[in-house]
Amino acid sequence: MSRYREISAAEMDPAQKRVHDQIVSGKRGRFGGPFQLLIRAPGVCEHVAPLGEYLRWGTSLPDRLSELAIITTARFWRAQYEWYAHAPLAEQAGVPAAAIEAIRTGGMPVFEAADEKLVYRVCQELFRTQRLSDQSFNEAIAAFGERGLVEIVSIIGYYTLIGNTLNVFQVKLPEGEELPFPE
Repeated sequence: MSRYREISAAEMDPAQKRVHDQIVSGKRGRFGGPFQLLIRAPGVCEHVAPLGEYLRWGTSLPDRLSELAIITTARFWRAQYEWYAHAPLAEQAGVPAAAIEAIRTGGMPVFEAADEKLVYRVCQELFRTQRLSDQSFNEAIAAFGERGLVEIVSIIGYYTLIGNTLNVFQVKLPEGEELPFPE
């Protein structure tokens, strides 16, 4: 059972309604997903929503690498809804389906593209050690520049927030959808 009920725009207080309207008028064009939860703290939601918009559509990274970092983060946190929402986007952006499935099942994905291998390694190293080795750091800087590396780390942080929010409030998948990870 979910730990929340959706609130309509009509039920929102003025601060919530203002943030709601900002989100709807932005690139998303709709209000849902984690924002249905985050709106309960409108000051948080007001800052998180534009960051998410930037990280989805404004970074220097190709969508393929952003989505790879998102699904790797979703797998680490076992964020069911986040995976459900982003695994198809990762495949549409060009992440190999076999690699997506290997990430989902906890296997070792095989990537032909060097930048995909590196993004996956950066994510895994951060999750495993909470640090980035000099070698990985130097390779990431050479491949993505300082801006790109900051963006990768920011994607990991943002989707950690989103995944944990979805997990804590037990957001369910749509009826008939199978959970990507065992509970």
